[in-house]
Amino acid sequence: MVSKQITVALENGLHSKSAHYFVEKASSFVSEIRVIRHNKVIDAKSFLGLLSLGISNGSVVTVKAEGSDEKEAVERLTRFLKGEDELY
Repeated sequence: MVSKQITVALENGLHSKSAHYFVEKASSFVSEIRVIRHNKVIDAKSFLGLLSLGISNGSVVTVKAEGSDEKEAVERLTRFLKGEDELY
């Protein structure tokens, strides 16, 4: 299992468009991926689950993955949440 805690640096937080992109990227990995905020754990491949976390700019979240591509999944998804990866 790979886990990484980061501070979200997306100007508008994780709103509908960016959440959709995040879920698409998470779904492209084989690993089971979870996002945790305030002790609430959701499946990173669930659009509504992700929106339910209310992730805004400056939120601290943990991304965890377990599976054959766990390291790449955590790295790619946290890079996006830190604003280091373009939306498209």
